[in-house]
Amino acid sequence: EVQLVESGGGLVQAGGSLRLSCAASAFTFDKYAIGWFRQAPGKEREGVSCISDSDGSTYYADSVKGRFSLSSDNAKNTVYLQMNNLKPEDTAVYYCAALAHCSSGVMVVVTPAFDDYNYWGQGTQVTVSS
Repeated sequence: EVQLVESGGGLVQAGGSLRLSCAASAFTFDKYAIGWFRQAPGKEREGVSCISDSDGSTYYADSVKGRFSLSSDNAKNTVYLQMNNLKPEDTAVYYCAALAHCSSGVMVVVTPAFDDYNYWGQGTQVTVSS
């Protein structure tokens, strides 16, 4: 069974940093890439970043490029999203998800069903105050 669990969200002032974790169980990073998405109130879920399972390459949305960075610890089946210089517009619920594809700016989820917790985490709140 595939499960994804996010942690590390919280409240931080603008300019601050947070590190989100996405811990996977019951599957290996050989099978799926991992992506991070976020959803702000009243907005659609958007792709933020992903890391390829094949070569470890990473992709970042323009809105976070230069401020966010991904890393992975394969021994722990965990992907980390380091978020620096946070801005109020980064406020959202952040989700990690299993991806069928992560390359050249294209993120393809295994399933678009957000409530399929085999392939989507339940989210962690990030709030950035001004």
